[in-house]
Amino acid sequence: MYDRYNRKINYLRVSVTDRCNLRCRYCMPPEGIKLISHNDILSFDEITDFVRIAVNMGVEKVRLTGGEPLVRKDLPVLVKMIAGIKGINDFSMTTNGTLLRKFAKPLADAGLHRVNVSIDSMDPFKFSWLTRGGDLNQTIDGIDAAIEAGLIPVKLNCVVKESKDEPDAKMVASFAEKKGLEARYIKQMDLARGEFGVVEGGDGGNCENCNRLRITANGKVKPCLFNELEYDVRKLGAEKAIKMALENKPECGTVNRDNEFYNIGG
Repeated sequence: MYDRYNRKINYLRVSVTDRCNLRCRYCMPPEGIKLISHNDILSFDEITDFVRIAVNMGVEKVRLTGGEPLVRKDLPVLVKMIAGIKGINDFSMTTNGTLLRKFAKPLADAGLHRVNVSIDSMDPFKFSWLTRGGDLNQTIDGIDAAIEAGLIPVKLNCVVKESKDEPDAKMVASFAEKKGLEARYIKQMDLARGEFGVVEGGDGGNCENCNRLRITANGKVKPCLFNELEYDVRKLGAEKAIKMALENKPECGTVNRDNEFYNIGG
C-alpha cells in the first residue's frame, strides 16, 4: 500500500484496550480517565478480521498496544488468532512489562515474535513516582521472562525530556547493555501541542518515512498519531476505512486534541 506521498504503508498498530494498570505521569491524569464502554471495544473476531484485511492489502508488520495490552482478558487467544494470518513478518507488542512474568510464555507459544517494554528509570523510587505506584522489580522480572520465553529481540522504550544523555536514560542504557538488549529513547510528546520528535534508536516520529496506520480499541482507523482524522471500521468496513486513511494520511503530523496516548495506542 502507498499513500499519496508515495510512502509504503506496511505497519499496523492495534490498540486492544484503553485500560492500564499503571498511571504514568506523561500519559494519564492523576484523577483517572473516562474509559471506553466494554460494548464499544472491538471483539477478538473483529480485530482479527480487520488485521487479515489489512495484511491482504499490504501490511506486513503488526504491533499490539494499549493502554496496557496485557490487561485485556485472554490476550494470548487474540495473539494466536492474529499469528495464524499469513503474511505477517513481524508480530510484536508494547507493554509496561508488569504482567510479562505470567504471560510471556503463553504469548510466545501463541505466536508473538517479540516485545518492547516501557521503562523510564532504573531508580525504584523514581520509577514508582513516574508510574504512580509501579514496581520496578516487577518490570525487570517481566523483561527476564520475555527473554526466557524467546520474545526477542526485547527492546526497551525509554521516555526522555530531551535526549538519551539524561541521567535516567543513561541508567536504562547501562541496564540494556548488561542484558544485551536494545534501547530506544522517545522524547516526551504532547498531542494537543503537536510536540514530537524522531525516536533515538528507532524510526518513529519521522514523518517523511512514516509507514504506519493505527486502529483504536473502539475501531477507529487513524492515519496519523498527530492528527484528528479517523475512520470508523464498524460504519465503513475495514477495507474502505483503510483506503480512506491512506488517501488522507497527512504529509506531516500537526496536533491531535481529540485523543490521548492511552486511547490511541501511542
